[in-house]
Amino acid sequence: MYLKLTDKAIVQYNALPKNLQKKADKQFEYLISDIRHPLLHAKKYQGQTDIWQGRIDQNWRFYFHIVAPNYIIVSIISHPK
Repeated sequence: MYLKLTDKAIVQYNALPKNLQKKADKQFEYLISDIRHPLLHAKKYQGQTDIWQGRIDQNWRFYFHIVAPNYIIVSIISHPK
């Protein structure tokens, strides 16, 4: 699988502090290698059929679609609590 980011996701990624960008990069590597990697906590987003959620850390999430052979990151946001 391959990773692509939408324009919106690129802007959000670039706005992250460098330490969060590094964490996101690591999580994206896990996503590409195995969507079931335990540190990703990847799951279908609540009530949605085509949007998935992955964890960057306890406070940040990324949302993506699966359009084979791509994972398309659509959003990177802080996790609402």
